[in-house]
Amino acid sequence: MTSEYVVVDGAPDADDYARLRCEAGLSPVSPEQAARAVVGGWFACHVVRAAHDDEPDEVVAMGRVIGDGAWYFHVIDMAVLPGHQRRGLGDAVLTRLLREIRTQAPPHAWVNLLADAPGRGLYARHGFTQTAPDSLGMGMRLL
Repeated sequence: MTSEYVVVDGAPDADDYARLRCEAGLSPVSPEQAARAVVGGWFACHVVRAAHDDEPDEVVAMGRVIGDGAWYFHVIDMAVLPGHQRRGLGDAVLTRLLREIRTQAPPHAWVNLLADAPGRGLYARHGFTQTAPDSLGMGMRLL
């Protein structure tokens, strides 16, 4: 990650959160969902690209952790804008999230995530392994 980027603790604002989700290929959220999400996690961070020329600062990456803060920690909302991928931003975000978990969590806490194909290499480099066949992630989308 170059010096034009800065990792900032905390979630981005709701507008940036919703924009990052859409532009990075995650499912879209309503403004109401975005507003609740950015205040509803256990820990979050985002990456800002410093202003240069006539461009303002821009939020270009993010990640969040939800959980009980004692035993379970679930990494979510890992997103990097396409024009900023392959620059170490996802690695920087995940490193920061895991550092906070390691600092705050008791020994043997459980950290998990759902790994879409593009992020699997990143997650494996950080020590995540597939849990199947011992356990298998399951989900349900409410309609």
